[in-house]
Amino acid sequence: MLILVVRTLILYGMVIAAMRIMGKRQLGELQPSELVVAIMISDLASVPMQSIDIPLLSGIIPVLTLIVAEVMMSYLSLKSKNIRKFLSGEPSIVVYDGCINEAELKKLRFNINDLLEELRLNGCHDISDVAVAVLETSGKLSVIPKDKARPVTVEDLQLENIRHDGLPCVIVSDGTLNEGELTRAKKDHIWLTKELKKRNIKDVKEIFVASLDAEDELFIQLKGEWRK
Repeated sequence: MLILVVRTLILYGMVIAAMRIMGKRQLGELQPSELVVAIMISDLASVPMQSIDIPLLSGIIPVLTLIVAEVMMSYLSLKSKNIRKFLSGEPSIVVYDGCINEAELKKLRFNINDLLEELRLNGCHDISDVAVAVLETSGKLSVIPKDKARPVTVEDLQLENIRHDGLPCVIVSDGTLNEGELTRAKKDHIWLTKELKKRNIKDVKEIFVASLDAEDELFIQLKGEWRK
């Protein structure tokens, strides 16, 4: 039983490492070649995991081979347009200026109901409002609405004194100070100490989360502050 647990943990770590090596995109939008590799890795890892009679190397070596092959093919696809086209295909325009490309839909085996569903999910309820709809190589539909159907922007309204939003700097998380985020916020320990004194907070460990937004507004929630 202990041997089985150890083998499982080793293969688990191996598969996690494989996903990390193949890049973050592997975890989100899978290209055809990446999907094949992911399926094969899971299948190869499960065989020695289920039976201790099979040598552990029988699962590790094929997984390593697939990792090397995937990394090499990814590198080659960066250098060659033909290889990239073979591995991932090309985006397809399925709607242009409110008109559906029937030939492209047939080629992709993508029926009209699927197209209408994807358009609705993208916030377009009327095909005539679509300027361009592109079926990406990942299988997702990208929709660019016509000018009359696109949402109103701040630039359109010509508003002034608009609040600037950006990625907040999470300076404290669960009582632990994040030095990197403090530096990214262009603040120092002296500033943080002053801010904590203003709020009668004696120690960073009392804080559940503290974040600084693009407007230099500090949000602090103490541990145990929320009550149901």
